[in-house]
Amino acid sequence: MKFLLFTLVTRVPDPRTGVLPDTRQRLRSVVEQARLAEDLGYDGFAVGERHEDPFLSAAPPVILSHIAAITSRITLFTAVTTLSLLDPVRAFEDYSTLDNLSGGRLELIIGKGNGAAQAELFHVTTEDQWERNREGYELFRALWASDSVTWSGRFRPPLDRAKALPRPFQPRIRIWHGSATSRDSVELAARHGDPLFSANVTNPIEPYAELVRHYRERWEHYGHDPAEALVGAGTAGFHVARTSQQALTAYRPIFEARLALSRKLGLPIVFETLDDFVARSSALIGSPEQIVDKVGRQHERFGHEVIHLSAERDGRGVAEHRESLELFQAEVAPELRRRIPSRPLAASTAHSELIGVTS
Repeated sequence: MKFLLFTLVTRVPDPRTGVLPDTRQRLRSVVEQARLAEDLGYDGFAVGERHEDPFLSAAPPVILSHIAAITSRITLFTAVTTLSLLDPVRAFEDYSTLDNLSGGRLELIIGKGNGAAQAELFHVTTEDQWERNREGYELFRALWASDSVTWSGRFRPPLDRAKALPRPFQPRIRIWHGSATSRDSVELAARHGDPLFSANVTNPIEPYAELVRHYRERWEHYGHDPAEALVGAGTAGFHVARTSQQALTAYRPIFEARLALSRKLGLPIVFETLDDFVARSSALIGSPEQIVDKVGRQHERFGHEVIHLSAERDGRGVAEHRESLELFQAEVAPELRRRIPSRPLAASTAHSELIGVTS
């Protein structure tokens, strides 16, 4: 199994102190989180894309390019690239540049995005976002594969034997399709033989597991080898400690702050208590043994090879947060890697190819 640390770069008051970090401070903390992820041996670091408060993640390729410059081994992910909002040619130019700067350590997770700001800033609405996502993906994929692309669609001017530059470092890039509640992304992923990354965050895991099951059915429908289907899944919360009580105590202020924010914003409350959240959501909060056991149970439903874990301190002290990340790598990750085989990520492939070239 592979493990990513993930951030949407939220800018909210510290759950314990109430202090709101300034923008520069918040972005610098993301860079330090990525550096720590590599130092501790995590497989990847993922940056989301949102275009409204309280998020500062409007420009993933910029953030990831900075991270590429200070790291050398970790795979760099987007989670997700909102192709429904972007000109696919411009998105290709940005991510091809990043692919070269990182030496082929890039993987993309794409999706339609969400939030009211999409309509205000980009004039993309629920009526056309799925079609924009599909069309943007197919053009992006064509641009990556060929330096001469002739194309026409609904949402941008046509191309006639166009050559987009720079050409990417990786001749083929792995593109995951982010999936939350709809079958549209599942269908697109299965049709093109691409991996699926389940959000697996807001609700209990059952609806997400049902979408993964549907993905595998559609994968076979399109004639792909069932053994080649690749699935990743998110987690709703993360803290590992020596005992379950220590983990619950550390995470309780985080849960209560999120619950209060959801109520303030009028969002539906799915999990009323921390105990319910730990029991029924995908959150990994507990002792190493409990987390290994819970991931194993989820794997029975998803068959996933990759999971993402929150990179955020969320009010925890620097030492407490680091201890949790270190304990996961020392006692949880080795056992899950032993139990659940997984395919290489981009950084491993790039490193192997480099060794092959230089040896």
